[in-house]
Amino acid sequence: MEEEFYEFRTRYKGADRMMTSKIEAKQLTVVSGKGGTGKSTIIASIAYLLKDRALLADADVDAADLYILFPPTKSETKEYKGLKKAIIDFEKCTKCNICQESCRFDAIDSDLFIDSFKCEGCALCYHICPVSAISMEERISGYYYSSDTRLGKMVHAKLNPGEESSGLLVAEVRKKAKEEAEKTNKNLVLIDGSPGLGCPVISSITGSDMALIVTEPTLSGKHDLERILKLLEQFHIPSYVIVNRFDINEEITEEIEAMCRDSTPVISRIPFNPIFTKAMIEEKSVVEMEATDDSVKNIQELLHQIAKFIDEKL
Repeated sequence: MEEEFYEFRTRYKGADRMMTSKIEAKQLTVVSGKGGTGKSTIIASIAYLLKDRALLADADVDAADLYILFPPTKSETKEYKGLKKAIIDFEKCTKCNICQESCRFDAIDSDLFIDSFKCEGCALCYHICPVSAISMEERISGYYYSSDTRLGKMVHAKLNPGEESSGLLVAEVRKKAKEEAEKTNKNLVLIDGSPGLGCPVISSITGSDMALIVTEPTLSGKHDLERILKLLEQFHIPSYVIVNRFDINEEITEEIEAMCRDSTPVISRIPFNPIFTKAMIEEKSVVEMEATDDSVKNIQELLHQIAKFIDEKL
């Protein structure tokens, strides 16, 4: 009965959206503070359950993986051009070596060859060259895609190895995802954020209406949870915590819940189960898997409850 109500509620929202000419898509970002917590597998199930109203975006541009669970059948590809790189015109160059001596990144060697992997695009050499022999040129740093999947549209990206400015590419992914959501009458964008706390994470949570933090009961998991909570507090984003594999160390799970009690509610505890690995191997979300025993049914029910929680909050 509860599942039938949930399905009706989701379909009703979809029908209600079609009656309006313009929607403003909400944004939920799932973050983790560290890699390996199960963030991507959890958001995959949420995306499957909310597919009638949500569009999925993978903001982990350094190592995107959601396309593995939801293989694209057709993709629109766009070039991403990050920071400009310095180029020397040797026909103009007088070999004064001012550029080499001034480069703090050691990107220019004794032959005045500029290593594009070391060049940070700061443009100092461009500004100080006395004969204007250096120019700053754009180059392709990666690609982002709007793909058709069995869930509908999914926006994802790939940053070329060694390239910087991943935060700017994440911003492009979020922008494209919001455009696609509003174009296809979806009122929710589910963003799979990068692990950690760096620039791509900050870019993925900027402008979000809600954050879901997936953590694990390990010392590193607890430590990085504290750090990501402080970061989200700076952005004043409503946040909620999921403890995945809570039963591998219930003592730390209790410490995490105590730490979050006054500020960031823990909305779910998910036990360890090999079904997560099996689902990835079969290119499925966990809720699509056949429930072979009560433990799997329990996990699927927890994932349904998380999706309902998001559906009601956003």
